[in-house]
Amino acid sequence: MSGSLHELWLRGVAFNPAAPSDVLIRLMDQAAGELGQLMCKDRDLPDAVIQAALRHTQWRIRGALARNQHVDPSRLAPLATDPSGLVRARLANPHLRPWPRRVRPLPDDILVTLLTAQDGGEDGKLTANEIIGELDSSRQIPLTFFRSMAGHENPALRIRATRRWESLTPAQQAGLLDDPDPAVRETAHDRNWESAPERVEAELPSIRPSSRPFVLGRCALSPALVEQCFADGMVLPLARNPHTPADAVARLARHPEAKVREMVAARPDLGPELVTELRKDPDEDVRMRVRLHPFPRTWAEYNVIDRVIGHGPQCVCPITEPDPDPDTVPSPDWFAACAVSAEPVLRRVAASWSSLPAALVGALAQDDDEEVRIRLAFNHPLAPPYLLLDVFATRPDHRSDLLPLPGFPRTGLTHLIGHPDPEVRALAAADPALPGPPVDDAHEAVRRAAAANPRLTPEALETLLADPRTAEGAAANPSLPVAHMHALLDRCLNAPDNVHQGPPSRLPSVPS
Repeated sequence: MSGSLHELWLRGVAFNPAAPSDVLIRLMDQAAGELGQLMCKDRDLPDAVIQAALRHTQWRIRGALARNQHVDPSRLAPLATDPSGLVRARLANPHLRPWPRRVRPLPDDILVTLLTAQDGGEDGKLTANEIIGELDSSRQIPLTFFRSMAGHENPALRIRATRRWESLTPAQQAGLLDDPDPAVRETAHDRNWESAPERVEAELPSIRPSSRPFVLGRCALSPALVEQCFADGMVLPLARNPHTPADAVARLARHPEAKVREMVAARPDLGPELVTELRKDPDEDVRMRVRLHPFPRTWAEYNVIDRVIGHGPQCVCPITEPDPDPDTVPSPDWFAACAVSAEPVLRRVAASWSSLPAALVGALAQDDDEEVRIRLAFNHPLAPPYLLLDVFATRPDHRSDLLPLPGFPRTGLTHLIGHPDPEVRALAAADPALPGPPVDDAHEAVRRAAAANPRLTPEALETLLADPRTAEGAAANPSLPVAHMHALLDRCLNAPDNVHQGPPSRLPSVPS
């Protein structure tokens, strides 16, 4: 179908925001090829279309729906028990690389169904454990789920809760250590080794080398293990470990490697003598960290700051769901203080917090530091539309993650129609307030967006539908009459022998 008007019409209709359910359901026909899958995966769908996809006999249609990030995930619950394990696996891990920065969590009921399944589906393509493996790597399991599972009636799910042992409350940890089920108790005791220095020392040799820095940076360490780290030159993890003893911290603060001193400089347990000493450090990054020292009064605050430092405006690291537990995140007052700090790093921290008050959001939206503005654009629901648009125009790597944001502007873009970047021009070409959509632009994406502009009349679309350069956009135009959408599908789906032919001599007739 490549290059034919038929393919272009089908693609356009499949993503026409005004296409009714009966039109979209027709695109699940086998004659439409892979377009039914693309439609089920890549756009919002009416209820009737969702139901039709859920009941579809082809597993690929159901599997495409399982990957849909536009549909409320609660609507996808039947797919967790789909006869095909391949469909279940796509629900468990819907993302093809590169993954989006923001991954939405699955509802608890779907997670429970996937995690407690006794089989991997009737088709025998995957095992239940393989599907769980997909889920574990998907970032779709929120911290709140692990905490809620700590008291679940199913012991297998209580065992699952121990996987995020450090995220559980002390009361939950104690409950699991004393659980009535022996398998839960055994697993909990195994997970609890991180707080026992002797057990950490005993376990470390069996841990693969790539994971050892992670262990050394968070677990309670014996004096012998601390000395071994110094002897092996593995001291950077110690610099951020809250369990590192004071005498070792003092040695780290005077370490010859600037990176080690930098990680020590903002520790909340750093004594005043070392603070004074590090303020005179020859390395600017160390001095910057020690200037932040008054702010991280807790380890939660230290960790929040550490996650922000060193990324830069080009950062595309994952944006995770905020932790709702007030015991594990800094206070609102602390974030507010960061927002008005003279230190750009602390303003970046504040811009990354989605609950920052509106008054502070307005100030950070005009901050002199570009990274502050970019972080605010991605993380705060009240980030002003002009800021989202500015980041879109200046940072191409961020565009695919900006477009789905609810506050991203779709109008007021006419000033960008002459922009040198075609992606920016295409955004402006779709603005319904644009006086004359540039359907003759040199770039394909701009022409497609212009042809889909709802400002165009059905009469104007007649010509655009006949031109391969604008046919897809015109078929996606919400001004296209529904009767014309059906006529286009009649031409494409009811005459499969014509699919590979060239453009028709005339457009399909529209019933009166």
